[in-house]
Amino acid sequence: MALTRRDDIPRHRLGARGPAVSALGYGAMGLSGVYGEADDGESRELIRHLVEAGIDLIDTADVYGNGHNELLLGGALSGGLRERVALATKTGGGGGEGLGRPERIREAIDSSLKRLGTDHVDVYYLHRVDPSTPIEDSVGALAEIVEQGKARYIGLSEVSAETLRRAHAVHPIAVTQEEYSLFTRDLEAELLPVARELGVGVVAYSPLGRGVLGGSIRSASDVENLAGRQARYPRFSEEALEQNLTRVDRLRARAEELGTTPAALALGWLLAQGDDVVPIPGTRRAANLDANLEAARLELPAELVAELSETFPPGSTAGERYTANLRGSLGR
Repeated sequence: MALTRRDDIPRHRLGARGPAVSALGYGAMGLSGVYGEADDGESRELIRHLVEAGIDLIDTADVYGNGHNELLLGGALSGGLRERVALATKTGGGGGEGLGRPERIREAIDSSLKRLGTDHVDVYYLHRVDPSTPIEDSVGALAEIVEQGKARYIGLSEVSAETLRRAHAVHPIAVTQEEYSLFTRDLEAELLPVARELGVGVVAYSPLGRGVLGGSIRSASDVENLAGRQARYPRFSEEALEQNLTRVDRLRARAEELGTTPAALALGWLLAQGDDVVPIPGTRRAANLDANLEAARLELPAELVAELSETFPPGSTAGERYTANLRGSLGR
């Protein structure tokens, strides 16, 4: 079996209505100390590097570093780079009651635009559904923001199929951002079919299983900020991690046979799920970024995609995605 490589990064559209973007985007959360310390100067250089490399979808949120992430991106994208990217941000992170109220959303977009140093974002998401606010009210406020020119498209994150339908009936939803990877495939049962029915794209966050599918982690001792991850993500308990790494070993061996990397195969599998799926892997290192870009240039044979699907079937990953206190904010 041989892998075919493209010369350029293909472009995908975010759903039936959203913008056309590079098939691989970038999630900036890790630049604000979530997984380990990051240097702001190096982060700004990384942002400039990824834009020059051809990535033009950058994702952030007001909750990342309590605004630090947006401020960082605003500075990094100054001097003409802002016009070269589709910039997405989110509000309502954490799923706390009241964060999806229309007045809260109206205030949040203005604060985000100020930090980002721009007059609009390309996609504005409701980060988590507010249990105390009807989704229709939250989406109504997002629609107002589009009408005002402060956002071109709106999106949701971590929603159920039913909630997506209700939201889409108020205003077209361009995209929903969901955890999706070889480790996390539960959206395939209900949410993904409904999204496709409605013409809603999927932005896949944590497409490398928070780094585990990248292949460099071979035991718990290799995980940066292990205690911090274990406090939020049960898959990083030593028992769950050990179980999950046995299949990553198989992914690593297959990648070596094919002359590529585990990350490229994991991301390539996601890209093969459809042109409406755009992964947004995040990294703090230019070398990792360049390695991830290999995935966008690969064309995986159908038999390899099927093989990877069988190696990582839905529901087979050890450990929950989030701890119990955080799972309450998830829509699926």
